Amino acid sequence: MAALGLGGPWAWLLGLPTAVVYGSLALFISILHNVFLLYYVDTFVSVYKISKTAFWVGETVFLLWNSLNDPLFGWLSDRQFLSSQPRAGAELSSRAVVLARVRALGWHGPLLALSFLAFWVPWAPAGLQFLLCLCLYDGFLTLVDLQHHALLADLALAAHDRTYLNFYCSLFSAAGSLSVFASYAFWNKEDFSSFRTFCVALAAGSGLGFVGATRLLRRQVELTGREPGCPDLAVDSGLCGEELPVGSEVGSVTLGQYLRQLAHHRNFLWFVGMDLVQVFHCHFNSNFFPLFLEHLLSDHISLSTGSFLLGEWKLWQCPLTRLHPFSPGISYVAPHLNNLYFLPLCQRWGVYTVVRGLFLLKLILSLLMLVAGPDRPGLLCCFIASNRVFTEGTCKLLTLVVTDLVDEDLVLNHRKQAASALLFGMIALVTKPGQTFAPLLGTWLLCFYTGHDLFQQPPLVPVGSAQPWPEPPAPPPAQAPTLRQGCFYLLVLVPIICALLQLFTWSKFTLHGRHLHMVKAQRQYLSQAQILDVKTV
Repeated sequence: MAALGLGGPWAWLLGLPTAVVYGSLALFISILHNVFLLYYVDTFVSVYKISKTAFWVGETVFLLWNSLNDPLFGWLSDRQFLSSQPRAGAELSSRAVVLARVRALGWHGPLLALSFLAFWVPWAPAGLQFLLCLCLYDGFLTLVDLQHHALLADLALAAHDRTYLNFYCSLFSAAGSLSVFASYAFWNKEDFSSFRTFCVALAAGSGLGFVGATRLLRRQVELTGREPGCPDLAVDSGLCGEELPVGSEVGSVTLGQYLRQLAHHRNFLWFVGMDLVQVFHCHFNSNFFPLFLEHLLSDHISLSTGSFLLGEWKLWQCPLTRLHPFSPGISYVAPHLNNLYFLPLCQRWGVYTVVRGLFLLKLILSLLMLVAGPDRPGLLCCFIASNRVFTEGTCKLLTLVVTDLVDEDLVLNHRKQAASALLFGMIALVTKPGQTFAPLLGTWLLCFYTGHDLFQQPPLVPVGSAQPWPEPPAPPPAQAPTLRQGCFYLLVLVPIICALLQLFTWSKFTLHGRHLHMVKAQRQYLSQAQILDVKTV
């Protein structure tokens, strides 16, 4: 490196493992996104005084945009990889694909930080600002997430190396989650200036971090092909040695053809079925655990203890509870720390086996809780917290499975390059309805079994109303045990049903063991065959 004129701190940074630099990008996402989730609703409701109509219009448009932007941006990013004809007459190598993704992160990361800042300064009517800020922020967040996840599949091929990359993502995400605890010292609805300054500092740190990390990662990838040998993870992705051109044949794949290819991708279909249930369960926890805490544990634990255990409750999901939804909880950090333990298990036993074990654990714990009954507050508290942490942790492990699906998609369809971001986007499109079904199905089931309509109660904060909303009439004493019993059965039966569905769909998923090794070997062979073709020409 001295010969290249590099020295001092820059040379030391270039010596960092690629996994550390890649994982640091998760830190710059996490410090912003956790604060956004915790405070954006309270800011517009309590500080900017948005009207109830404008609030729900903004949320409705946001839900539509949030569902469509993943496949849209994935298609715009990776559509040239589906074609055997190089774009604009240029050849795209494996190294060029990685560099393109890193450059995209270098632009989109700072723009994500700027869109985060737009929430905390009033610059338009509250309803219009709410809608524009949500769509801008979610758009840039999707761009960053897609490229970041795609790099996981493009930087490494071996499962061990991808697990190593994901380990540092979990480590840095856990560190970034600490921003929610720091934010509590600055949050003040009456004097918003200190919290605004805190958000400016977060955005500046995140934006500069994206610029520095992407420059460093880009330099590491560029140096990979110049120095003898292949450091770190580059050996598996074809970043070393010869350039791997995308396409010498003329042809293209349309969106309709790509969708037909996915429809014939058996493991993809079984995975999205399982992941749809997983997304549903994650958002069911977020929506209904405050309600469970209020009706099952409020007589046994304090509000601060419940907030510490559960955290991450959103006001727009909280006509379900009168508890304070904005206290930062350990559930921000615990899933990432939990993965630091499970990822080494994935290296030893494989992701498929670990995920199946988590599904079995969820089923066993739920059955034990069902047998124990609702009158054991200690067990209830542990069950609620562990179910929350294990469910969120499983979602983070599934990213590794998607990278294996990227490999199989490339082999099955004989692609010249892996369309990583597009596949991540298509999976998000299919599984996003689980976010909507969770509150709808949960409230319907509770109303069906108990006759208790949650939406007859007023929300926590009177949105856009100068007059306080009237308190609902107290239910007759005879209804209280019925509602409590209904909450308990909803708490334990939903995980049981989800676990059974997931164990069934996961048993049909064959991309593990010998089959996974064959797919990895075939992708490696295709890369080597492309190198030989280049040399022959």
